[in-house]
Amino acid sequence: MAGLADLAADAARVAAIALAEDGPEDVTTALVARETGGAAGAAGAVARAVIRFRGGGVLAGCAYADAVVRACGADGVAWAAREGDAVPPGAAVGEVRGALAALLRAERPLLNLLQRACGIATATRAFVDAVAGTGCRILHTRKTAPGLRGLEVRAVLAGGGAPHRVDLGHAVLVKDNHWRALARRGTSLAAVLAAARARGVTACYVEVESSAQLAAACAAGATRILIDNQPPDTVREWARAARRLAPAIEIEATGGITLATVRRYAEAGADFVSVGALTHSVHAADLALELV
Repeated sequence: MAGLADLAADAARVAAIALAEDGPEDVTTALVARETGGAAGAAGAVARAVIRFRGGGVLAGCAYADAVVRACGADGVAWAAREGDAVPPGAAVGEVRGALAALLRAERPLLNLLQRACGIATATRAFVDAVAGTGCRILHTRKTAPGLRGLEVRAVLAGGGAPHRVDLGHAVLVKDNHWRALARRGTSLAAVLAAARARGVTACYVEVESSAQLAAACAAGATRILIDNQPPDTVREWARAARRLAPAIEIEATGGITLATVRRYAEAGADFVSVGALTHSVHAADLALELV
């Protein structure tokens, strides 16, 4: 996917940052090991732990959890479920073996990443299910936590969502402030999109806030229009108008769309619905690492 870093490299980067936040030493494990039979022996003893999805949902973030475990010196996770699987409450989704100290050090960073990824994937699956049968696809946005875009976008994909812009370098998206900048500089939208095509950019998206902007976007050769913060009836009206002017154009609805309203937008003619809340308002999934 254009703009998305290599999975293994990104997982290793995120794991290193997550572990660095906990500092160079786990003093609690060192002290517990000393009091229960000798620092080297207890801390280095081989242990086994199960990753349990207590709340149930869609599994995501496996590569990132695996990278944390390996960075701590333990064997990788033996997964009992696959990325994107719907998991029932209480299911064991993976097992980890390694030195006790390694498992205890990995526990919190591993769970932080899994809880976030699984929460995003589970929320995405609910939106995907809500528009089932309409042909509409659910998209992520760039409203992601700094440094975690790869994790979060992949979690949306695991939940059945579709890819959108991951960075600023692979698609043109003219939004409200771009429209204002064009007006101030006396530049036409058509000139901007023509320049984009000359550079080899094929994804030319334009956000519209009026029927006049919609007509200008279609005339300029936009490949997709974004209809932001409009009710479903307006989306239906503007989608029909856009397709009369440019039959192949794509329609994306966005802005404040919830699980309760998303199907109405899909039925109004949206090819895509982008939902920032999937990543900017994550409800963490309930997982645990249990020594056995």
